[in-house]
Amino acid sequence: MSLADPVLDRLKSLHPKVIDLSLDRVHRLLAALGHPERRLPPVVHVAGTNGKGSTLAFLRAMLEAAGLRVHVYTSPHLVRFHERIRLAGTLIDDDRLADLLEECEAANGGAPITFFEVTTVAALLAFAREPADVVLLETGLGGRLDATNVVDRPAVTAITRISYDHRQFLGDTLEAIAGEKAGIFKPGVPAVIFPQPSEEAARTLAARAEMAGAPVHGWSATPTDGGFRFESARRRIDLPLPGLAGAHQVVNAGVALACLDHLPVVVDDAAVRRGLAAVEWPARLQRLTRGPLVAGLPAGWELWLDGGHNDSAGEVLAVQAARWAQEEPERPLLLVYGMLSSKEPREFLGPLAPFVTAARTVAIPGEEASLTAEDTAAATRACGIADSAAAADVGGALESLKRQDLKGRFDGPARVLICGSLYLAGTVLAENG
Repeated sequence: MSLADPVLDRLKSLHPKVIDLSLDRVHRLLAALGHPERRLPPVVHVAGTNGKGSTLAFLRAMLEAAGLRVHVYTSPHLVRFHERIRLAGTLIDDDRLADLLEECEAANGGAPITFFEVTTVAALLAFAREPADVVLLETGLGGRLDATNVVDRPAVTAITRISYDHRQFLGDTLEAIAGEKAGIFKPGVPAVIFPQPSEEAARTLAARAEMAGAPVHGWSATPTDGGFRFESARRRIDLPLPGLAGAHQVVNAGVALACLDHLPVVVDDAAVRRGLAAVEWPARLQRLTRGPLVAGLPAGWELWLDGGHNDSAGEVLAVQAARWAQEEPERPLLLVYGMLSSKEPREFLGPLAPFVTAARTVAIPGEEASLTAEDTAAATRACGIADSAAAADVGGALESLKRQDLKGRFDGPARVLICGSLYLAGTVLAENG
């Protein structure tokens, strides 16, 4: 058991809601702690629906390849809470995390505050005390009222792809969602914006940047044979494909490269290349190559893991599935799939379904807000994946698919994609060691 676990459990009880968007409680606690948010190294603040974590992973990899010390705050975690806070290149250790959380708990004095708010303050307190060259800060939900939106003057802000997600908090339209994300723009602070597929989102972001007085700087990341070309006012470079799988990662890497233009540090082209090649970000089209789940598969099978859960994630996975089908038409794609009840299975599965031979659905362990395996299976069949059935857990889902293989249902060694939720992905990583 972690030393921090009892404190984390206590902090979850300080507010009746998991999410209650406001900055008042965060500002109050930061003031009680002497305003650590005012004593940070240069900050990159990133909001968006899809690609935030990947963009920060690219940034961290390139900055660290240049020999720089980087603090990182991301959420949610996959296996352990400690993953959310990285101090100068290393995940925060248990003793320090427990001490920080207890200090924040004491300063809060039992006042109502959400778990995400108080733990965000703990991260900012850690970052203010440990020397570093850059802080990478990911919003949790939205932007305007997100607990991370307390840094008055970041070095640069960035918005990744806008999609439908968290509609109960951010609005039912892409315009409304983009408007909330754009709340991180600051006067005079450069803004880097992902080239939005939605004209509605693109117009909103451009208008909000102008209203905020945030200069938007142009850039492009264009696929080439075997790689991509990045161009901006400060850098023009031809690069191999980044180390994260999927065509969409080229543009996420472009967002990260554009952010580098506005940081008061030097990252030369050699460091860019080393960083893009070495980048790691679990559960984003990650191929699992070892562990008990992999060892239990038939010879030649592949196991992939992705935490995407909305319409844009489904589109991205569909692009990858189409590529797989073109490269290996004899290899069937099988899904193991689970989702939270706040998500819409048909939006996610719709683009992906034409490439899927069979699916097994699961409830997400330990999540009260999970859809049942049976409801998810019904939604999967409604999307056109006829061979869809509920399973008790991921191991049972894989066993069911293996039994189908023994019956000769599949033409060749299969590719299994576990997807639908970062919470499910975290369970898989924990089970697989």
